[in-house]
Amino acid sequence: MVNGPTGRQPFGEHPERADAGISKQTAEFTGRYLILLDQDEPERGMEALRSSVGISSIERVGGAEAVGAAELLQHPDVSVVFDELGVAVVSAQPDQRHALVTTAEAEAHIIAAEPERVAYASVITEARQTLTGFYPAYRSDETEVDHHTRAQVAAGLGPAWDEYQLTWGVQATRANWSLLTGRDVKIAVLDTGVDTDHPDLVGRIEDTASFVPGQSVEDGNGHGTHCIGTAAGPAEPETLRYGVAGGARVLAGKVLSNRGTGPDGQILAGIAWAVSRGARVISMSLGSPVEQGELFPQTYETVARRALQRGTVIVAAAGNDSRRPGFVAPVERPANCPSILSVAALGKDLATAWFSCGGINGAGGEVNIAAPGVEVFSAAPDGSYASMDGTSMATPHAAGVLALLSEAHPGASAADLSARVQSMAHPLPQSGRDVGAGLLQAP
Repeated sequence: MVNGPTGRQPFGEHPERADAGISKQTAEFTGRYLILLDQDEPERGMEALRSSVGISSIERVGGAEAVGAAELLQHPDVSVVFDELGVAVVSAQPDQRHALVTTAEAEAHIIAAEPERVAYASVITEARQTLTGFYPAYRSDETEVDHHTRAQVAAGLGPAWDEYQLTWGVQATRANWSLLTGRDVKIAVLDTGVDTDHPDLVGRIEDTASFVPGQSVEDGNGHGTHCIGTAAGPAEPETLRYGVAGGARVLAGKVLSNRGTGPDGQILAGIAWAVSRGARVISMSLGSPVEQGELFPQTYETVARRALQRGTVIVAAAGNDSRRPGFVAPVERPANCPSILSVAALGKDLATAWFSCGGINGAGGEVNIAAPGVEVFSAAPDGSYASMDGTSMATPHAAGVLALLSEAHPGASAADLSARVQSMAHPLPQSGRDVGAGLLQAP
């Protein structure tokens, strides 16, 4: 999630004191537009664009056909409509963009037109720390460390985790105490793909699809395999247990390249595919930065609401742009949508991780729940294992717990599952701005 120096004004109550000299991420755009259509008459909206803007080649794809959407979008004159979602990704030349926006504003059958962005895997890397010049101290949340004695600080560091048999994330969420496994519940992980030959995951993956042109679903990054392992790794692996829902079925959708990046069009294609394949939970450990005061994207919000109506909960990473204690960045998109469950990261001390974004934008930009996101051990490519940090690592913990809840309450609506997982959270002393309802807990 590194774009390089931008010189952006720091957010926060005291910007003159916050993270001086630390680089910020800014949004990256592709030049295409997301067009949110009236689902009752989507053709009317596209016809208005065809006649007023000059958009000629329009391809309609259903959920099962969404795999080919990324290839179609490689052609600069092709626009794609996802029938399942009521969303189009439109290619517009620079001289067409003004007409596109004005047509969208005037046409009743077009709900919104938003520039397409690039999303990034929500993981902390050594390269990112080097670029920002920021390295975390020994405690995740140091706001009041100066006001405590050394003994008091030590006492406040939280539990000492014995990870001989269980990762601290499995223990903290109490997944190891649950009699549920998420049996036969489908979790779609939209990420960098998966190591299909990993011994812990063979036989667990129900379906795979790549939405990245020219790349197979095989994970050349490691991020996707790690997230899948956390959400649905086996209850009895060869190493210690690291998966939350060991009985769940996995849909592995590659929407981010091996570099860990991907445009909205690929992500929307993955969502359409996952919904059509009956995913009960969609886990997205990805995001794009937003500015202070920026509203949530209407396209993702509407897609999330339409998914909820079809029985699918979308859970997404809050983002890693903060530099606590001096600077808290707003929750990224698409996690900042009211109908998407936003997950913040906790350290082993159960304090807010130094990088975890906070709910400073309101209007959907809240953190909903917090989960383990520091030194999280899980599967990695080539049949190996790795520990990673990030809200990326917190998100699949939540996806796994939602699968457990779905097994326990198979008749519950998707909105009810989302509400239940928040109501079950263990309260934490931090502000709800940073941890939402509290620490994620398994049923």
